[in-house]
Amino acid sequence: MRILPDDQAALDHVAARETEIIDRAIRWCDLNSGSRNLEGLNRQLEGLEAEARRTLSCRIERVPLADTIEVGDTGILTPQTYPPALRLTMRPEAPTQVVLTGHYDTVYPASSPFQTVTRRADGALNGPGIADMKGGISVILAALEAFETHPARDAVGWTVLLSPDEEIGSLGSGPVLAELGAHGHLGLTYEPAMPDGALAGARKGSANWRIIVRGRAAHAGRAFEEGRNAVAGAAMIATELHGLNGRHGGVTVNVARISGGAPLNVVADTAVVHFNARVPDKAAADWVASQVSRIATEPPFEGLVLELHGGFTRPPKPADASQRALMEVVAEAGALLGQEIVFKPSGGVCEGNNLHAAGLPNIDTLGVRGGDIHSEAEFAWPESFVERAQLSTFILTKIASGEIDAPALKRLRLETL
Repeated sequence: MRILPDDQAALDHVAARETEIIDRAIRWCDLNSGSRNLEGLNRQLEGLEAEARRTLSCRIERVPLADTIEVGDTGILTPQTYPPALRLTMRPEAPTQVVLTGHYDTVYPASSPFQTVTRRADGALNGPGIADMKGGISVILAALEAFETHPARDAVGWTVLLSPDEEIGSLGSGPVLAELGAHGHLGLTYEPAMPDGALAGARKGSANWRIIVRGRAAHAGRAFEEGRNAVAGAAMIATELHGLNGRHGGVTVNVARISGGAPLNVVADTAVVHFNARVPDKAAADWVASQVSRIATEPPFEGLVLELHGGFTRPPKPADASQRALMEVVAEAGALLGQEIVFKPSGGVCEGNNLHAAGLPNIDTLGVRGGDIHSEAEFAWPESFVERAQLSTFILTKIASGEIDAPALKRLRLETL
């Protein structure tokens, strides 16, 4: 693998647009698009759609997402609606298909005081979503715009999916990600790289569950024995869930909270246990799912009724043969650009988990270098915008030339399913 003159021209295309690439990410960050802020998400969607039309000659469409069911703190089930995802498609008939994904929601609600981007004394950009991942979306567009100037572009078709719900588990966009993963050959996802430039290698899987505990209300003084205390039952269930830790390699179960309850003079008739599990592989996922199912079918005392909701929204993404081979060629591409690429395992999860589960080998931290995400200290290094856009551009050119054999990586992945 080497940098050819046509490759260099595409890399220069990125470098010449550095200010534009950074500035549009800053503009997007100044628009709140917290996962529950439907008005802000729709405004962000309009801005992304307009920018895609300005920079790329591809098919642009909004993809409706199905409603899901949300378990409230009092056990009430309500529909959760989502704005559309944005899908960009170019050359769907090409022999090699690349899937690029990102999300336009952030963790910061409309009420957050953290709403604009500033520049720190050390030059880093500090702002809501600048790393996670409005900066990453700007990198996607920059890389594709540059790749479309390359003479070998016709060998590769690409699809971009920008979703509105990644930060809350991709429940609405999950089926679309699975469809894209099944039909693509290789995936590129734009979560931020680590501050030192390292990328995520193996990722644990993640499940979110709720157990609704329904008991019987009664006066705490006059008829205590007639009640069935749901909060007490929830506490016993939480203890049993916590006891799963240390029983299977790499599995962690985090009881996040117990909600519900009643006034002090009432035996509580409803409570909800909210919890998360992280697992390294499918065997661990199957084990913890069976344990949770067992706990949810065995009320801790007579008179309680249990309802289990949820499951694995992010399957495990182990470093299988396809992932190792892909990481190797990406590291080689980075080295040619003067970027040292190393991979580190992560307990965090993202859309890369979903794509891998659908059979798509992928690299999922190709966004800007940054850190302190999900906090008001979130930052990104401005020089990394061009850095990472050039890395993706170069990867795409080498997929087009066949030096990165995306169909072979896909076949390798399917052998492990």
